[in-house]
Amino acid sequence: MRGVQGAADRAVQHARTWMMETAPGSHVHDVQLDPRFQHRGVDLLWELPTGEVRGIEVKGDRQRSRRYWFELVSNVEKDTPGCFLYSGADLMMYVFLAQAELHVLPLKQVREWFLPRAKAYSLKHTSTKTGAIRYTTVGAVVPCREVLDAVPSVLCIPLKRGAGKGAEAEEAPSERETPAGEASSAPEASESAPLAPTGTDVE
Repeated sequence: MRGVQGAADRAVQHARTWMMETAPGSHVHDVQLDPRFQHRGVDLLWELPTGEVRGIEVKGDRQRSRRYWFELVSNVEKDTPGCFLYSGADLMMYVFLAQAELHVLPLKQVREWFLPRAKAYSLKHTSTKTGAIRYTTVGAVVPCREVLDAVPSVLCIPLKRGAGKGAEAEEAPSERETPAGEASSAPEASESAPLAPTGTDVE
């Protein structure tokens, strides 16, 4: 649980730092624990100097592969949709901690590109235990390069290695890849910032 929450916290910190550096004078509001935004899949509110407010969803990924994990079903047992489908966020900030990269995805555009092609991508199931309750989550594994090529507005920003606390942020991958590289194995489910399951097993 500490590893999951730690990854989520570092991802949020990286996202916050990038937003503040990108738009000096802006404000970032953490709404992870606000029920009004939890149901919308929004973790942060980015208030720009112009007065515009953008909803941000943050994902922290500890895997070494450069592939996104788009959550399609959050709870199979209850048949609830995943955050990739229902999130009302304007941007998804996907942080690859091992590679020290921040990807900024305009969620609506990426979703519109992905949905007609969903069947082309493999699905990965994860089992999460919260107390005595265990539930299954399903997501699609999508190579970053395919999204970057198809949606030009997606940004890939290198982060300062070691900027976040923890081994994932400081440890260099054994084989440096470019965003075009497709990982050899599917990632575990990415940890969304507001979630801290007690245990997650990839099936």
